[in-house]
Amino acid sequence: MLAPFLSLLAVATPALGQDFRDRLPQDEVIYFVLPDRFENGDPVNDRGGLTGGPLQTGFDPAHKGFYHGGDLKGLTGRLDYIQELGATALWVGPIFKNKAVQGAKGQESAGYHGYWITDFTQVDPHLGSDADFKALVDAAHARGMKVYMDIIANHTADVIQYRECGEGSPCPYRDRAAYPFSRRGGVKGQAINDGFAGDAVQTIPNFVRLTDPAFAYTPYVPAAERAVKTPPWLNDPIYYHNRGNTTFRGESSQTGDFSGLDDLATENPRVIAGMIEIFGGWIDRFGVDGFRIDTAKHVNPEFWRSFVPAMQARAAANGIPNFHIFGEVTSPDPGYLASWTKTADYPAVLDFAFADAVLQVVGKGQPTSVLAGMFAGDILYAKGEDTAMILPTFTSNHDFGRFGLFIRQANPKASGDEVLARVSLANGMLLTLRGVPTIYSGDEQGFAGDGNDQDAREDMFASKVTSYNDNVLIGTGSTTARANFDQRHPLYRQIAALSKVRLAHKALTRGRQVMRASGDAPGLFALSRFDPDTGSEVLIAFNTSAKQVTQAVQVETGSVSFQTLAGTCAARAVAPGSVTVALPAFGYAVCAAEGKR
Repeated sequence: MLAPFLSLLAVATPALGQDFRDRLPQDEVIYFVLPDRFENGDPVNDRGGLTGGPLQTGFDPAHKGFYHGGDLKGLTGRLDYIQELGATALWVGPIFKNKAVQGAKGQESAGYHGYWITDFTQVDPHLGSDADFKALVDAAHARGMKVYMDIIANHTADVIQYRECGEGSPCPYRDRAAYPFSRRGGVKGQAINDGFAGDAVQTIPNFVRLTDPAFAYTPYVPAAERAVKTPPWLNDPIYYHNRGNTTFRGESSQTGDFSGLDDLATENPRVIAGMIEIFGGWIDRFGVDGFRIDTAKHVNPEFWRSFVPAMQARAAANGIPNFHIFGEVTSPDPGYLASWTKTADYPAVLDFAFADAVLQVVGKGQPTSVLAGMFAGDILYAKGEDTAMILPTFTSNHDFGRFGLFIRQANPKASGDEVLARVSLANGMLLTLRGVPTIYSGDEQGFAGDGNDQDAREDMFASKVTSYNDNVLIGTGSTTARANFDQRHPLYRQIAALSKVRLAHKALTRGRQVMRASGDAPGLFALSRFDPDTGSEVLIAFNTSAKQVTQAVQVETGSVSFQTLAGTCAARAVAPGSVTVALPAFGYAVCAAEGKR
């Protein structure tokens, strides 16, 4: 089943003669890691300088919801492994100082993932130090690799409490209509915030009239945490929405607390300026190359229209002309994803539509027309196909789960070989189609996980988590009880080989796509991509069915002969404008044509 990529092993790695800063976002292959789960380079920092047990330090390597000991030194020490996989850019999960432990009694977990920030200005001591992060960025840059930070502007850790609710208890969302800014605790309450015109008027003169945050709930900060956040302005409840937990629908989607996390009032000019200063400072200090932005759709678009250009300007001032910004907008609908590149001026968003379409056609037996339909939506983005070209594409995700698990769930009777073949087919799509391929660490070692969130965040170093170590990995007899950095793993070898092909052919990084074949059942999906400089054609074909397909496919009339880049390609066209494609079950081929369009 692995024949499609064996021929790639002799392909030379493309020369990186150009300055890495000059590469466009679509020129990259991204590798995403949660530092705590990757490699432990310094056991001294495992407890983050804290004392006590897991509920005090957050460290419990046997619990899937606590810190395990991975850190920035460990990540730096594994850059060879990452680069030899073919990655040219490293997306690092949030590294900011987090609240070590939070949650209701008996439901506690730790901030190992990085999304519960208390100090936005320094590295979490569990992961190392600011100096360790600088060493990572410098080491990556010395190799010609970029570093993307994972950042959060939507919320902080859960520190603010509401007097109407028990500490640690959920508080239902209270909307603007029933709990207006002008009354304390509801429409019949005491008049407050005289002259405040609401948060749709996002000016300094308006927001200085918002002085009382008790319009929906009565927020307070526990005495022990009154100064826990940095910068200090973040400790004032006036800069938060304070309306209770989001329902992820309607108004609450952008103004409710995400699972109790303190939701920043991103309409407030002070918050906008503060976030620009915070994250601009990381560009100034470390020269990072881009931001992945968490929970982007839960922040009002006006905020992003100020924040994004400010970050681009800050990067340009630091000599970073191609600073890549992409937001997390969770939806399989291309139209909804595209709307955020227009209403919020996002340069790019994570391509959840791609992930869903690949799963439908590779894993769930849906017709190949589903994939074609998804690509037809590329024109909806702000700059049409040019925007689609820089969307980070993926098949696995640390929040929603791994592709291997989805394949097993959809095909419970599939053999190990079939699961490997389907996963390999999805990798073939990821690494040859438009967008910026993004590999979630562990996928190259056959990780499948048990579900989403904590169940999809296995350790790459030897794990002590029982529910990880009983997993059946794909393509190997190993388990997560052992370190998994095996460069002989078939999926590692496949990704490395296809990455080399992608990076060596501009048609596969910057080339526009022309649909060639799709249908109303599983089977052949084919398209051509074209080198933007020479016009040379690369034909890419996939078989999503469990039986061999042989079919004529249209190509350019000038594409007479073909070089095999992956799989097996016909040596010559059978007639001007037509070539025969023959693919095994779940096979693929990448064929470079001679001549120009």
